[in-house]
Amino acid sequence: MTAQLLERPVVAAQANIDPRSGKYLTFRLGREEFGIQVLHVREIMGVQDITGVPGMPAHLKGVINLRGKIIPVVDLRVKFAFPEAPFEQTTCIIVVQVIQDGQQALIGLIVDGVCEVLNFASADIENAPDFGEDIDTPFVLGIAKYKGTVKILLKIEDVLTLQELRGIENLVQ
Repeated sequence: MTAQLLERPVVAAQANIDPRSGKYLTFRLGREEFGIQVLHVREIMGVQDITGVPGMPAHLKGVINLRGKIIPVVDLRVKFAFPEAPFEQTTCIIVVQVIQDGQQALIGLIVDGVCEVLNFASADIENAPDFGEDIDTPFVLGIAKYKGTVKILLKIEDVLTLQELRGIENLVQ
């Protein structure tokens, strides 16, 4: 009987856990800071030669060869309509793993620089504000408050549309 009493509160507590809470890799684009759940991050690397692929949208910069595997590369600065800027010493590629059509895929994200890994509790995260019906931000998981600043938390699976993911899938086959 005692074991049952101990199990129930644990199950109840797990049901109330915010799936957005946890560890995030934070990075910069311009003056803004964003976060991606660490469980999606596979590697952080310096910018290397990117092979352009004709006919791709401007934010799909091309592909890289990562230990024999062809990885598409997305410039988040361009994707999020930030002004283009030359690559600097801190510019890097974050290789993330996403699920598309039930299969795992690796995508490289060009960012201005990696900041740190932060652990956000549910109380630190608020829902994204409603910017009106003309502005759709399905890729914003939430807004985290940290030491008087805000970090925009991304749902990495939704940063690229399904059509873009299919286009990337065709690139690497």
